[in-house]
Parts: sequence; C-alpha cells; structure tokens
Amino acid sequence: MNITFLGGGNMAAALIGGLVDKGFLGSAMQVVDLQAESRERLAKRFGVRAIEALDDAALACDVLVLAVKPQQMKAALAPLAGRLGGQLVVSIAAGLRLADLSRWLGGHRRLVRCMPNTPALIGAGITGLFADPAVDGTGRDAAERVLSAVGSTVWIADEAQMDAVTAISGSGPAYVFHFIEALQAAGQGFGFDEATARKLAIDTVLGAARLAAESPEPASVLRERVTSKGGTTEAALNSLAAAGWHDALVAAARAAEARGRELGDELGRD
Repeated sequence: MNITFLGGGNMAAALIGGLVDKGFLGSAMQVVDLQAESRERLAKRFGVRAIEALDDAALACDVLVLAVKPQQMKAALAPLAGRLGGQLVVSIAAGLRLADLSRWLGGHRRLVRCMPNTPALIGAGITGLFADPAVDGTGRDAAERVLSAVGSTVWIADEAQMDAVTAISGSGPAYVFHFIEALQAAGQGFGFDEATARKLAIDTVLGAARLAAESPEPASVLRERVTSKGGTTEAALNSLAAAGWHDALVAAARAAEARGRELGDELGRD
C-alpha cells in the first residue's frame, strides 16, 4: 500500500512512525509539506519521500491522507480537484464534512473521515472513523490499517456523530489533563512538592484507567467498590456531587459537540 500525506505535522508524523513500527516501508510513503524543516525531519527520520508540492508521483498512491489544518484544507485541495481516480482519501481534519471535501475534490467520493486524538502521538490514541457509502470493505480496511497504527479505532454509523466523537475522545484528553492539574494542585496544597504531587496524580489516573480497561465491569461498579460507606472516598464524591461535577462534565461535552457542528458549518462554506 502506497500512502501520501498532504501535510507533515505532528499527527502525520505520528501516523508515519506508527506505520513504520508495524512494518510499513518508509519508501512506500510520501509527504507533501510547505515547510522545509518538516520535510527534512520526516525524510531523515523515516526515509519517506518529502516534497513541497503535489506531483504525479505523489498522486500515484493507494491512500491519500489529508493532514493539513482544517482552515487550510480548501486551498490545499484546489490543485487536486478532478485529478483523483481510485485513491482512498482519508481526512484527519477536525470538523470537515465529507460532502464539503468531496465538493472541493471535484466530486470524489472514496472518502473516510477520521477523528484521532493527541495520545496518538505516543501510539495510545483512539480514532473514530466514518466512511462514505462509496467506500467498499477494502477501502475501510485500508483506512483502519492507517489509523490503527497509532491506537485503537471505532467505526461510526452516522457522520453526524463525528462531532460527538470529537467531544468525547478528541477533546477528552484535555478534560483528563485538567483533572490531573486539579488533583496535583490538591496534593501540593497538602504540602507535597510538585514532583511528588504530579506523580501521585498521574499514576493514579494511569492505574485507574488500566483497571477500567481490563475489567469487564462498568466504571460505576468499580467506583462503588472504592467507596466505603462513611469513608474518605464517599466524602470526596459527595463533595463533587454537591458541586455538580458530573452534570458539569456532561454539559462540557455537549458544548464541545455543539461547537463542532458550528465549525463544520463555518469551515464548509464556499
């Protein structure tokens, strides 16, 4: 499978690195990026062909990954309109809908929309994918091979839910980082030095996430098992409940989902 990346930023580099780690040849991948520094870094690190502008060799690929910023996508795709054949086009640009990408590409419909998250940078991501009906099983498998190089994947049945994917897993790491910040601040407030408070907070989140991932039981049951009646955990959870923490987090995710829909409207305008 020959893959061309339009854009050579952090997520493209993560995908390329993940693919190389899984046995893909760097020589079977190409990167198109305006920044000379990015091209030189990727070519040196992975052995990919890195060029400044699209050419016939870059277009002679099986999969074209759109990895430029959403605000730059329309201009970046203009040179491609009407030039694609059977290539599978995989977009990792947040907010951009397949109908808009197809229009900018001159009607091309072998499109898959993806939403990876930042833990993909260390191979621990989760990506939601949605395929245009024109994409067959082979195309879906190809898209999954690319995105699974940086973590796990889930297929979404309705493109409208991609904004919800963004709200939960795309923006989700920021919610977790914010939780770690607060837990660390509490630790420092108790007199721990910064390094100790940070380790206590991060390792607690890591361990709890692993336990949840490896347990067949729902998170609610795991929570209840930690919560002894009249104990310290119950006191903490009662305080969170009084502060409306659960409802606030659900409301935050809904705000992110709504903003995703707004961005899709804004970015898709001609």
